[in-house]
Order: sequence, then C-alpha cells, then structure tokens
Amino acid sequence: MISEEEVNSLMIAMKKRYGLDFTNYEPKSLNRGITRLMTKYNMNGMIDLWGRILNDEDFFVNGIDDLLVNLTELFRNPDAWIMIRDEILPQYRYDREIKIWHAGCSTGEEIYTMAIVLAECDLLRKSKLLATDLSKTALEKARTGSYSHASLKNYLKPFLKMYPDRKLEDYFDYAESNATIKPQFARNVKFMNHNLVDRKMDQKFDVIFCRNVMIYFDQELKARILSFLNECLNEGGHLILGYYDTMPNQSIDIFDVYSNSTRIYKKRVSQTNHTYEQESINSR
Repeated sequence: MISEEEVNSLMIAMKKRYGLDFTNYEPKSLNRGITRLMTKYNMNGMIDLWGRILNDEDFFVNGIDDLLVNLTELFRNPDAWIMIRDEILPQYRYDREIKIWHAGCSTGEEIYTMAIVLAECDLLRKSKLLATDLSKTALEKARTGSYSHASLKNYLKPFLKMYPDRKLEDYFDYAESNATIKPQFARNVKFMNHNLVDRKMDQKFDVIFCRNVMIYFDQELKARILSFLNECLNEGGHLILGYYDTMPNQSIDIFDVYSNSTRIYKKRVSQTNHTYEQESINSR
C-alpha cells in the first residue's frame, strides 16, 4: 500500500528534478499509475522507484505512459463528433483560417478524426491543427499515424455512425498488419511536446479539445487549467471536454454551456464586445 505522503514526496522530487509538476494530479489516479509502474518493473517498494526515477531520465520519460494512461480512439463518442460536424464547424465556414488545438492528444487518433471531419466539411485546407502531449512516446506514435488492423476494426462502429456511406480505406493506406493515415489528412497537423500544467501557449485557437485529460487533476488544478484554456480561446471559441470531465463551480462563469450532453462549451464574449455588438444591432 502506497501512502499519500509517499506519493506527494515523490511528486515534489520529480518537480525539482525534471520541472514537471504532478503535485495537483488526482491522488487515486497517481497511486494507480505508480502501482502499474512498480509492477511492470518488478519493484519491491517506493525506495526502488524513487531511486530509478530520479537517477534515470530515460526511465522517467518512458514511465510517464504508465503514470498517465493514454487512452484515445477514432471517432470516440460519435454524438459529440456529429455535433462538431453539423453545428460547430459551420460557424467557422467563412473564416479565413481555423485554428484547432488538441491538448493531450495521446497517440493521435483524435487529431486524425478531426482532420477527417474537416476534410468532409471541405474545411481542412484552411485549418491549422496543433496536437500536444506530455508523453514523447505517445507523440512518436501519433506522428506515424499508423494503427493496427485490430484497433481500426474496433473504431468501425462509431465511424459508420458518422459516415455510413464511407470506408476507413478512404482515409487510411492499408498494409499487411497496420494502416497509416493518408498524407492529405496529416498535412495540416503539427505535433508538439507540451505540459498542460505549465499553462504556457503562445497562440490562440477557435476550438480546443481537452478530452479525458482533467480526470487526472484535482479541483484546484482543473480550475487553473480551464482558466488557461479560456485565455487560449478566441472570442466565442469552443472548448470540448471528455464525457468524464466535470466543470468545477469556479469555472462555470467563464464558459457558456453549448451542449451539456456532449461536454461542449463556448467562451463567453467579453462585456466590451457584447456592448459593441448590441449597440451595432440597436443602430440598424
């Protein structure tokens, strides 16, 4: 049994050693991740793990995948994607450029889902997609855009709910055991290593995905991250969370609920802009 004090001490040491802050991650999730890591490498206790993490940077970098389970799928929760396709993206049809950020992209299935949906809406050519993740291992796989036949077969049902008249072969080049996303759907995607907890980003976006990432955070960190994501959104931009993500009470005032069932939120227009828009309407 790992105590909360042991977990906290390790997180503080990791922050000092590598500059990565896990101190506000949800304790139960971290405990499970630490247990996975220790079991995987047949460690007898926290002392073994402590020494290995703090003295072996490669072990730490690779161990992030065990601390934080990277789970993502093509067309995960198709009801959300249908709303994105039919209601959200049409709002940007006449914009010169659409900027989209997938924070915590894991192995890339979600960013390629977005590229496919944008292509089907004839919007991919003017879109810029940024996919970021803390795990360098996950990003390496995401960049390849290559997935096993078995995993793609599992994604077929939600895909067909979106596009019943299409085939996955329209978007992936199939080889003997794997299939790779076709180049035209990866052309506008940029991958970058990024720690969301650092709350640093030098650009703004029209749509931000942060799905099933904040389930690892405590309430305080969730609120800070949501405030940061709000700052990264253009006026009236959309934030898309995961089905298991909850909006803390202190964050409700900065977003309007666009669709509660699909966890889609909209950045509130600033009071200045709202007043200007209202005056324009009144003067007509």
